[in-house]
This record gives sequence, structure tokens and C-alpha cells, in this order.
Amino acid sequence: MSVYRSSGDGPDDEARIRHMLDASRRATELSRGKTVAELDSDSETALALTRLLEILGEAAGRVTPEIRERHPGVPWRDIAATRNRVIHRYFDVDMGIVEAIVGNDLPTLTGQLEDILKEMGEETGRSSDG
Repeated sequence: MSVYRSSGDGPDDEARIRHMLDASRRATELSRGKTVAELDSDSETALALTRLLEILGEAAGRVTPEIRERHPGVPWRDIAATRNRVIHRYFDVDMGIVEAIVGNDLPTLTGQLEDILKEMGEETGRSSDG
């Protein structure tokens, strides 16, 4: 999927924010209507959700300090820390915690990321839809 490609050689905050937004939306959609027990028993969905949290955290950890400072309401460090826990404790991922993050935190995060992209589009004079 082309959304995972960045243009240019330097840091591309817009691409990273788009990666985060895509992962957030996909995780929310995958878990919609599923209980923790269903997520626990569905290994493919569990793997997909943990991978999406990894992507979220990796991208968040690479967003430049300038963007982080302009958007202090986004829990950048917590998102990156979640990625680190999922990566390093892969054998002990608690789907209850994953479900809580996806169900409680990602809807707010999705809105914040959409706002950041809108702001970036306005600054550059182009649409950031997509």
C-alpha cells in the first residue's frame, strides 16, 4: 500500500502521521464489535492488532520534536512505550489491554491525527484528505 512510502530523504512528519492514522483506523475497524474473549481466540486479529500498535508506536517515536511540541495533547511517549512493550514482550501481550487501547484511546487519537493532518495541509496550501 503506497501510504507506507515517504517522499524525500529527510524526516517526513506528514507521512508518519498518516501511518499512525491508518494504523489507528484499521485497528479500530478490526476490533469493532469483538469482545476480549473473541480477540483472545482469534490469533490472526490479535496479531494484526499488535502489529498495528507497533506501527503506531514506531511512527510516533519518529515524529519530530517540533510536531510533538505543537501537539502536546497527543500522548507521543505513551504510544511509543506501548510499541516497545508489544515488541519486547511479544510472548505476553494482554488482549484486554490491547482492546482497551483500541476501544478507548484510538478514537480520540484518530481525531487528533486528523486535525494535525488538516493543519499540515492548510500550512502547505494543499488538501490532506486521503
